[in-house]
Amino acid sequence: MTIPRDRPPFEADERTQLVGWLDLQRSIVRWKCEGLTEQDAHRAVLPHSPHMTVAGVLSHLRWVEHTWFEVLFLGGPAVGPQFADDEDLDMKVEGVPLARLVEEYERQCAVSNEIVAAHALDETGRHPDFRSARANLRWMLIHMVEETARHAGHLDAMRELLDGRKGYY
Repeated sequence: MTIPRDRPPFEADERTQLVGWLDLQRSIVRWKCEGLTEQDAHRAVLPHSPHMTVAGVLSHLRWVEHTWFEVLFLGGPAVGPQFADDEDLDMKVEGVPLARLVEEYERQCAVSNEIVAAHALDETGRHPDFRSARANLRWMLIHMVEETARHAGHLDAMRELLDGRKGYY
């Protein structure tokens, strides 16, 4: 199944554009996972980045969504691998099936979109222990577009190295 990758409308309001661009990048991330074998999904192709696998990037993005929207913005508890002392723990997913990681990512993106829909773009984060929580929701959305697009680019290069598939849109 090919995942739709649609840009937001040219004349849309700000929220629709921000969420639309983020959803486009999220779709590209999921598209880069389509048709990969488990072995390839967990294979590192960058010599100095052993945890930078398709599966690892997908897991990382899931936890980034959680951190920005549930922890920093809503003020929820700082739980998850990104808060552990073990660097890159969120990318260490050896043995976790790709389908499970895709499902977790999709579920997390849906939660993030629900949070965004329920709050004003000018509303600031609530977590008292993190400086980044002072950003407003608009800033966080723009950051998530940047973060997700950056890693979609990584996935594009990794996918080409893994099996020759390439393409952006």
